[in-house]
Amino acid sequence: MSTPLNRAVSTRLLYFFILGDVLGAGVYVLVGSVAQVSGGAIWLPLLIALVLATLSAGSYAELATKYPRAGGSAHYATRALGPAAGSLVGFCMLAGGVVSVGALARAFAGDYLQALVRVPIPLVVVVFLAALAALNIRGIKESLRANVFATLVELGGLVLIIVLGAWIMIRGDSDPSRLTEVGTADRGVVSAVLAGTVLAFYSFVGFETSVNLAEEVRHPRRSYPTALFGALGTAGVVYILIGVVASVAVPTDELSRSSGPLLEVVRIAGGVPDWLFSVIALVAVANGALLTGIMASRLTYGMARDGLLPAVLSRVLPVRRTPWVAALVTSSISLLLALTGEVAALAETLVLLLLVVFAAVNCSVLILRREPGEPGHFRIPTVVPWLGLASCLFLATRIDGQVWLRGLILVGIGVLLALVNALRSRQHPSAEPEYARSR
Repeated sequence: MSTPLNRAVSTRLLYFFILGDVLGAGVYVLVGSVAQVSGGAIWLPLLIALVLATLSAGSYAELATKYPRAGGSAHYATRALGPAAGSLVGFCMLAGGVVSVGALARAFAGDYLQALVRVPIPLVVVVFLAALAALNIRGIKESLRANVFATLVELGGLVLIIVLGAWIMIRGDSDPSRLTEVGTADRGVVSAVLAGTVLAFYSFVGFETSVNLAEEVRHPRRSYPTALFGALGTAGVVYILIGVVASVAVPTDELSRSSGPLLEVVRIAGGVPDWLFSVIALVAVANGALLTGIMASRLTYGMARDGLLPAVLSRVLPVRRTPWVAALVTSSISLLLALTGEVAALAETLVLLLLVVFAAVNCSVLILRREPGEPGHFRIPTVVPWLGLASCLFLATRIDGQVWLRGLILVGIGVLLALVNALRSRQHPSAEPEYARSR
């Protein structure tokens, strides 16, 4: 029997984990991208994306409290749809997580850091990922305490932007009419809003990584729904306010051209040095990489324990009780991706990969209603997972064809792994997941 993980995560730590992962580094470039495809009314795609993300979050809340295990999405799909589906879902999560950590490591070593100090990018990447792996292996409590500090810095930077935007409005240098500008020269109203919603939806993902900590939460049935919906609500309010102040403070064309759109708000407001935002952005990037790295290692551990990956990946440190092999392997792959720099194209497929995962989770919660699970677990109204599934299918139709092509290559690799696991399960029935043997 494998060694259980340490239940050391409180509701507060879980809340900050989810909030930090949702806010992440993306918000510092999000509003410019949304403005480019949807026009000045940035708040509208953000609001729609929040609603759509909350639908799938409801399914996660039910399943995380019903089956509080580290495998997360992969474990749910395995229970509901079989090992092949669980393997595919787990691979999609892993592919997204490992690539994301590599991309964030590369971003950390890029322009924000180089604006402060000149250091060779490969050296920064190696040291950065080694430090994150060490913190991950050290312990979940230590990792999440670091996350609390980083999340407060991230949130503080965003609150600063909201305050500066309000100051710009008070002194009369804003244009509130941009809040109702929907559409661009290339897109009509509906097309623009939907294109912006896809981008905004990406900014709200991250909450799904938290289910991989359910086995380390002290009271998952009580803590998880509270932390999940509280963090999503907090992030939603912050995002929408950021969208409003950025829209009224900065001309839409200028906002859409900027690679650091929130920095444009800082410059228009005055009084805050540019370097301060570079530091805040670095903290945001580092925090996003830490949280995603935790997710990837816990997911790998959970899949290995369920027999979907090699058993060596389920090894746990005897004293620290952390999945050290999984953390080292996932960090090493992220390091390889970061050093080669071939992550930009893959990063664009993350939304598609996560839509596959969300669709499977929404299906799983409906199928698994036949099982009792943990007594007293959270239960979402049946209509919610149906709406969540519909939202995933709808958003998938709005994704660019080139992204589909790249995404299907990754999904194809996941399907191949799923077929191998299915064949292995047929040839060796005793190798079925641990939960199946216990029923």
